[in-house]
Amino acid sequence: MAEAAPTTAAQRKEAGEETAAAAGPGGDERGGLGGRGGGGCRGERTCAERAPRARAGAAAGAGAGAGAGAGGREGGRAAACRESRAAAAATADNDMGGGPWGARRALAAVLLAASVLSAALLARGELPGPDTQEQERQLQLQEQQPRDINKRKLPELKMDQALLIIHNEFLHGDVNVYWLSDHCYQCLYQFLVSVPVSPKPGHPSIAAVAVSSQHPVTLLLNDTLEKKEICRIHYVFGEFGNYSLWVKPHYGGINQMSCDMVVNENPVNSNLPIYIAFLIYIAILISSSVGNFFVKLDPVRNWLYKKMNPRETDRLINSELGSPTRAESYSSDLQVEAWRLTTPVHRLRSLDTFRGIALIIMIFVNYGGGKYWFFKHESWNGLTVADLVFPWFVFIMGSSIALSLSSMLRRGCSKWKLLGKILWRSLLLCVMGVLIVNPNYCLGPLSWDKLRIPGVLQRLGLTYLVVAVLELLFAKAVPENSAMDIISYWPQWIFILMLEAVWVCVTFLLPVPGCPTGYLGPGGIGDFGKYPNCTGGAAGYIDRLLLGEDHIYQHPSPNVIYHTKVAYDPEGLLGTINSIVMAFLGVQAGKILLFYKDQQKQILLRFLLWSAMLAIISGVLTKFSQNEGFIPVNKNLWSISYVTTLSFFAFLLLLFMYFLVDVARLWSGAPFFYPGMNSILVYVGHEVFENYFPFQWKMEDYQSHKEHLTQNLVATSLWVIIAYVLYRKRIFWKI
Repeated sequence: MAEAAPTTAAQRKEAGEETAAAAGPGGDERGGLGGRGGGGCRGERTCAERAPRARAGAAAGAGAGAGAGAGGREGGRAAACRESRAAAAATADNDMGGGPWGARRALAAVLLAASVLSAALLARGELPGPDTQEQERQLQLQEQQPRDINKRKLPELKMDQALLIIHNEFLHGDVNVYWLSDHCYQCLYQFLVSVPVSPKPGHPSIAAVAVSSQHPVTLLLNDTLEKKEICRIHYVFGEFGNYSLWVKPHYGGINQMSCDMVVNENPVNSNLPIYIAFLIYIAILISSSVGNFFVKLDPVRNWLYKKMNPRETDRLINSELGSPTRAESYSSDLQVEAWRLTTPVHRLRSLDTFRGIALIIMIFVNYGGGKYWFFKHESWNGLTVADLVFPWFVFIMGSSIALSLSSMLRRGCSKWKLLGKILWRSLLLCVMGVLIVNPNYCLGPLSWDKLRIPGVLQRLGLTYLVVAVLELLFAKAVPENSAMDIISYWPQWIFILMLEAVWVCVTFLLPVPGCPTGYLGPGGIGDFGKYPNCTGGAAGYIDRLLLGEDHIYQHPSPNVIYHTKVAYDPEGLLGTINSIVMAFLGVQAGKILLFYKDQQKQILLRFLLWSAMLAIISGVLTKFSQNEGFIPVNKNLWSISYVTTLSFFAFLLLLFMYFLVDVARLWSGAPFFYPGMNSILVYVGHEVFENYFPFQWKMEDYQSHKEHLTQNLVATSLWVIIAYVLYRKRIFWKI
């Protein structure tokens, strides 16, 4: 028996080395040392010191690879130490004769098997400790949350919306979420969603809601139990994006909460269709320019001139709302011989081009503008693309009046006949607006009960009536090179200033029931909800009083953001005063073109001076701000600052177009020139046939900017083509 013990110890030493090798990388070396120590290289004290480290290594092996390897190595050391102690004990017992050797050998084998199994499990990470259990619980919770959300019925997203998923770990009450758009000036927060209290720590309650992606928004989260603010987040959501808002305790302080926004799915680039459409139209423009270059070649030009001689085109256009010319278009007042004796006049294509640009943009935004917010009218104060075009159309109408009436007076036409034509045309415009443009015959026959009385053509008719009569009363057949374009017409300026004084007095002094005097706000939730039924102040009150609430526009632009409750018409009665002022400024531009006919530098200089002066006036009225000025720029009110600002742009654009088209001849004005020559026909036509093919068709995805933009651009381009065909056929609709 004395010789058997060393052999057994050697075998157990070899088993200890195998156990250490199974413990992980590096275990072979350190485990071997431990085994050798058990054989007598190191004493029992060393193994006793390493045993606690082995237990700590097993507890710290939390499933991570590095941690598992470390725990395995310590487990190997523990196994070697236990084997060494067992061998020493067996030797001592045998020497002292204490107990049978077989029982101790069986116990050592059991301990050895447990050590091997523990080391193997720790190396594979299958024996998690307390930290591992917490980590796995968090991972399971994160994996479980998307499945829980998918089981919920998520809101269906529309254009300009994003999905917001709110995870609430607040344990002391429900959380109410409110929102406010940056585009809503001095507005109340609007309720968005209520998220229930978290059932227990680590298990957030969840709510999903659609949020607006048009403008930046502020989210306000309130505690319903203690009635206090939890957090406030300013964020810009992207269209069709998926976001998570995590509301959970902040570990850095007591009773503090943190709100973190996480992007689950990136939003789409909703502006990409605009970029593609822009590139397509640029390619068409380049191709057209190349074709125009070949047309200017002498052989091609001579052949085309013989085929298409537009000599009679100017004679067929006799409407101030059509295209202006220094030769009067009232052909019925003159004998045919008189026209034949008149020398051909140069046509101002820049005015037709400017009118055509305004008209085409107007058609595009009326058709929807691809459903982009910047192609819609501004909710209240401020400007978008859609707010530019109608005032420009009014401005060019005024320029046409000045040129046409002056030409007729020089020809000796009777003022009474001209007055009759002015009255008739104004009446036709108003009747067409009320009976043709305003009604939607797809919804049924014309009914007076809900018929809208104001409108675009009605405002044009009234504006044309006042400005044309004013010009007819005070205009004189003066030489075209006169420099008295303002001083000689001082009675007109006195009348316009008095008219503007009426607008100011009525707007700021008229008492409106239930509203502050001089109120210019949108009502609804604006001004912190103090005046919900005061939309437009005096302007809205006059329309509702004189026309009736059922006969004005029922869906004004502030309805969406400001949640207005009353009807309001942006083409109402009081705003017509400032549209008259706008047209009169256009008359002034026409007089500059008339009086300085052969002085192109003087024309350009005066356009520049007028634009600079109007820009200064606008800056003073608005304090160069959107909402903080004395009189903000507002299309719904047609405020005087809106008139001066748009007139500034009009003079500036007319300057560039006059130089490019009529002076330098760098641009023919195409394709805008053609709809500008037939403006009334194109405008009325696009309103009447708006809901018919090919201007509209059924879309596969109604919530797609791309499909809306395609449809609206195709419809607008078709009207340009129609205007071109009518121009080539010499068909012009006059009224």
